[in-house]
Amino acid sequence: MSEGFAALGLSQALQHAAARCGWDVPTPIQRAALPPALQGRDLIACAHTGSGKTAAYALALLQQLEGGVRAAAGLTRALVLVPTRELAVQAGEVIRALARDLAGRPRVVTVHGGVSINPQMLGLRGGAEVVVATPGRLLDLIERRALRLDAVALLVLDEADRLLDAGFADELDRITRLLPMPRQGLFFSATFPDAVVRLATDVLRDPVRIALPTPAASDASDASDAPAIVQRAIEVDAAQRTRLLGHLLATEGWARVLVFVATRHASEQVAEALRRIGVSAAAFHGDLAQGARTRVLADFAGGALRVMLATDIAARGLHLPGLPVVLNFDLPRSATDHVHRIGRTARAGAEGLAVSFVSAGTEAHFRLIETRQGRRVPRERIAGFEPREAAAPTVPGSGGIKGRGRSKKDRLREAALRGD
Repeated sequence: MSEGFAALGLSQALQHAAARCGWDVPTPIQRAALPPALQGRDLIACAHTGSGKTAAYALALLQQLEGGVRAAAGLTRALVLVPTRELAVQAGEVIRALARDLAGRPRVVTVHGGVSINPQMLGLRGGAEVVVATPGRLLDLIERRALRLDAVALLVLDEADRLLDAGFADELDRITRLLPMPRQGLFFSATFPDAVVRLATDVLRDPVRIALPTPAASDASDASDAPAIVQRAIEVDAAQRTRLLGHLLATEGWARVLVFVATRHASEQVAEALRRIGVSAAAFHGDLAQGARTRVLADFAGGALRVMLATDIAARGLHLPGLPVVLNFDLPRSATDHVHRIGRTARAGAEGLAVSFVSAGTEAHFRLIETRQGRRVPRERIAGFEPREAAAPTVPGSGGIKGRGRSKKDRLREAALRGD
């Protein structure tokens, strides 16, 4: 039993559940978030990737159910929304593991797209106290009358900034209109831009705001809870990146590497190039069937694959224990995406390495990322791969880089909120 969790107001049963899962001492985000969450307060909680946010909201919602929020068996009382299928599966597994030995164990059902809806409809027969869902599939199930949301007392948004942006705005609005009031809201993410915080406060009631150090705002040397991520920036011509990646895999001794690319086509192309030189590699992107995505993840996590070439669907939420290296073959579109990408390594107190390829055409963009994360990354060159192209001079006011100002999606979203 964890005395640390007891001091936060967690029930004895959930203290035992946390200890059984190997969590003897609460992490900083759990220490900060659990007391107000257990008091029924709304939260906007920002903490770095791998800091224990999933466990924080899972413990809070289970105690709320345990403490009498569960009005009747089978009614959905807690709804957890996530942006990706893989995160839905992971969050559901964490909640089920904690709930396993609870008296009157709540039923937890995970639903997401990419697979047949019929088994999920069958799985919801008889109801589920906790539903973990991607927004699109949740709405499909509601339209088919497979579940109702009129008894939900607790709404969790995991990767809340992603769910609140323009890509999910319509779906999230449709869902929240189906939820009763009053209700509690717990919004968690590793990044919370000010514009997103303003959107969140429209959904929440007088939320408690928690902001712990993230890789974008602090260095591991000056923030005890920030992940220990060493960053490297290697200058290389764009045309030489695949060759350089193969060279680094041959010389650096990296056991596993998650490589981020910009497009689905690039993920397949670079994976094929690596396989031709004897490196076990596979692509991971949104065009893959769910079964294929699951197999690639399992092979990579289990060590059967050395390299996974992924688009940004792998940037958020994925827990890959012991992953030593993340490599940006293509730079992320924004500093926020950079935080989430490199957060796949150095999780749960481990150390990690984040490498970025910087070419003449992306130098200005990487400088912006450095500015936003408050950290300068020294450039390095690898013998035999020295760049021949010169970086273009930065033209004041030229723009063209996502993150320099509000994106088109941000402006449209804000206009919609104003009713323009």
